[in-house]
Amino acid sequence: MPLLDTLNRPLRDLRISVTDRCNFRCVYCMPKEIFGPEYQFLPRDKVLTFEEITRLARLFASVGVKKIRLTGGEPLVRKDLPELVAMLSHIPDMELTMTTNGSLLPRFASQLKKAGLKRLTVSLDSLDNEIFKAMNDVDFPVEKVLEGMDAAKAAGLEPIKVNMVVKRGVNEQSILPMARFFREKGFILRFIEYMDVGQTNGWRTNDVVSAKEIISMLNTEMPLEPADPNYRGEVAERWRYKDGSGEVGVIASVTQAFCRDCNRSRLSAEGQLYTCLFAVKGHDFRDLLRNGASDADILQKIETVWGKRADRYSEIRSENTIPLPKVEMSHIGG
Repeated sequence: MPLLDTLNRPLRDLRISVTDRCNFRCVYCMPKEIFGPEYQFLPRDKVLTFEEITRLARLFASVGVKKIRLTGGEPLVRKDLPELVAMLSHIPDMELTMTTNGSLLPRFASQLKKAGLKRLTVSLDSLDNEIFKAMNDVDFPVEKVLEGMDAAKAAGLEPIKVNMVVKRGVNEQSILPMARFFREKGFILRFIEYMDVGQTNGWRTNDVVSAKEIISMLNTEMPLEPADPNYRGEVAERWRYKDGSGEVGVIASVTQAFCRDCNRSRLSAEGQLYTCLFAVKGHDFRDLLRNGASDADILQKIETVWGKRADRYSEIRSENTIPLPKVEMSHIGG
């Protein structure tokens, strides 16, 4: 079957949320009145099983998907996650990755590597515990995340990437300390402009520290030069340290929209497929799986959903789009 293509955007990247549960509230899901201890997570019978996820993943692979990223919520709170990794690892020519907050990696890094995970990305917004808590409302220290990264490196899950969301007035003072630290560690640090994901994080344009500002700040101490993308549709703009000591990336979906090259889709834990991080609604695949649909039926729906895709939220973003309904990050990951 030919690769799915819409407006020259082939579907190559599938992000799968294996759970909507987490062990901290990130900057995109912060309000305690919404995501507090009484928050109602998905009932177990509503969540896709490992077998259902694997079946869908194989079908997506058959139409051109080359990379699967496991997300959440926090994927490592899903019971027996290494079993799912092992199941997905048998899909030929698939790059299998995961995004995690890192707190549970000391326990699971070796299991994940043995199961077939290729590499991972860890979310960390500051090395300062007070700032880290302000961004994420955590009950564990930065040291726990760093311990997890070291465990991942020891297990061979490399290269390790670190995602830092930058929010003005909260953690922009952590940009240089983070860059110094992870350049020394040999990890790839990526700075992400604070985005208006979902409807609960109180996003304002004034909260955004632009990619241009971030690169300028880094250049004052650690001179950079642009690097070519690894592939078309790569969301992070790459920059190399001129002294050859590594690289950083910036993801500028607010100030430098890249919708026209986007090649990723997102599958929520309950089986809804979203064609954009800022989507209003998803497309139900769980009912197809549970009501006897054939592989051909499911492939036809994938073709239809992707073929009609016209998402370009980041290109049309304005003050008028901020109040539009959007799916929450806890349901579809990053």
